[in-house]
Amino acid sequence: MTDPRSFIAKRLENKEGIDHRKAMIEKSRTMGNLISLGRGDPDFKTPAHIIEAAKRALDEGYTGYSPWIGYPELREAIARKLARENGIEATAREIIVTVGAAEAVFLTMLAILDPGDEILVPEPRYTPYDMAVEMANGKFVTVPTTLEGGFQIDPAEVEKRITSRSKALLIVTPNNPTGQVLDPERVAALADLAIRHNLVVISDELYEKLVFDGVKNPSAAALPGMRDRTITINGFSKTYCMTGWRVGYLHAPLPIIEAMTPLKYTITINSPSMGQRAALAALEGPQDCVEEFRLIYDQRRKIVMEHLDRMGVSYGPPRGAFYVFAQITSTGMTSFEFCMKLLEEKKVLVFPGTAFGSGGEGFIRISLLDKNDRVKEGMARMVRFMKTHRT
Repeated sequence: MTDPRSFIAKRLENKEGIDHRKAMIEKSRTMGNLISLGRGDPDFKTPAHIIEAAKRALDEGYTGYSPWIGYPELREAIARKLARENGIEATAREIIVTVGAAEAVFLTMLAILDPGDEILVPEPRYTPYDMAVEMANGKFVTVPTTLEGGFQIDPAEVEKRITSRSKALLIVTPNNPTGQVLDPERVAALADLAIRHNLVVISDELYEKLVFDGVKNPSAAALPGMRDRTITINGFSKTYCMTGWRVGYLHAPLPIIEAMTPLKYTITINSPSMGQRAALAALEGPQDCVEEFRLIYDQRRKIVMEHLDRMGVSYGPPRGAFYVFAQITSTGMTSFEFCMKLLEEKKVLVFPGTAFGSGGEGFIRISLLDKNDRVKEGMARMVRFMKTHRT
């Protein structure tokens, strides 16, 4: 009898981090009184004016294909936003509206990587990038970041790993899973390095509006000499709580956009038409909802940090996104063991750092995506857990 697994491509094997996360999610689904601090999906509803725009779009007949790269009026609004908020000189022709930021990542890797080309990626990292690089037959070169260094990318560490095959550098700021925002001078140094070594920079800025402590998120494409070598990836899912709407976008130099367009058609044709109308309303409508979300995330961030301080657990103070990356080596457990025991004994779901690459061993990712009182209860359970499991 034939084993169907023999037909599966090699690139899909050995996804340990993904398997661990799946195992934990499956186990958590059978539990009552669970507090989930693992998810990456905002717990707030999409703002009402955005939902109303989608309803109008359906009534107005936005149910067929849009232009492959997105409706012109949405791309024009994105271009204005990039110029106004990010300092990026952009035109509508240089923008593709994608099925979430995930498709933007996929299109980018297929468009720029030839077989064997290397992309430098900071670790810990958002591991779905791995599959996109593998599908393009590129090679991952990880650049470690450390708790002691505030999870900031060290340009010297990047430069040590540059070879004749180096093609691209990935910057994710604010960062998932570490919650770090790169300092402007750090981005400037990385930009200088990219120019000297002729690298294309992929700047993932999906969490740009979710920053704390007066921090501002820098955009690489706004720096001198960087516009023609930077692909900026962004979207609506995190800022406007629109994860299920599947609308993202990328900005890139026109020749790259033109090369990507047939790929875009082949993969998805277009982002959902009514979702694009909703995204236009998100950009052009009231923005007070964004600040409201940010302030609540900040409250939750402070709750988590307060409890971690009480436990004596080290973490990189998160300055953006909605995650805290905390070190649990004092327990003597691996990241996965810690998370499974916490789930089984206290019914709290957090994700192991190894879900974000091997450099995440010894850490857990705590998300801020439940009501304040539930975040507080989840962290109180973790305090009790640590009292019995610290070595």
